[in-house]
Amino acid sequence: MLGEFREFIARGNVIDLAVGVIIGAAFNDIVKTLVDQVVMPPIGLLLSGIDFGHLEWVLKRDNPATKVDELVAVKYGAFINAGIKFVIVAWVVFLLVKLVNVIRRRDAEAGTKTPAAPPPQEVLLTEIRDLLKAQADGATPPKP
Repeated sequence: MLGEFREFIARGNVIDLAVGVIIGAAFNDIVKTLVDQVVMPPIGLLLSGIDFGHLEWVLKRDNPATKVDELVAVKYGAFINAGIKFVIVAWVVFLLVKLVNVIRRRDAEAGTKTPAAPPPQEVLLTEIRDLLKAQADGATPPKP
């Protein structure tokens, strides 16, 4: 059982996946900071100082008499922020996939190019082979 687990972990796909998850988590922090600290403040300023992170639809307010937090609210501002984060991440993933496709296409085109002319030694050997074959058949050898 332990050997099978070790074999499973040692596979390249699992390690690649682990690296992807770790990089994705770090990228998530970068995108969160980008959206919350860079993108949303100017948008909020353009919309009369609205902070999307605090937008909410209050369904039930706190009761100050009981001193118990009873606030029930739909925090749609956080949903807007999450949507913007998603669009940014989707755009970056799109650009990465596009870059990989360009590289793969370039490699495929490089592999399908016409082969280079054979070296002079190979041409000479081919001519000798053809001459010997013609002599063995009793025909006149082709003139180079």
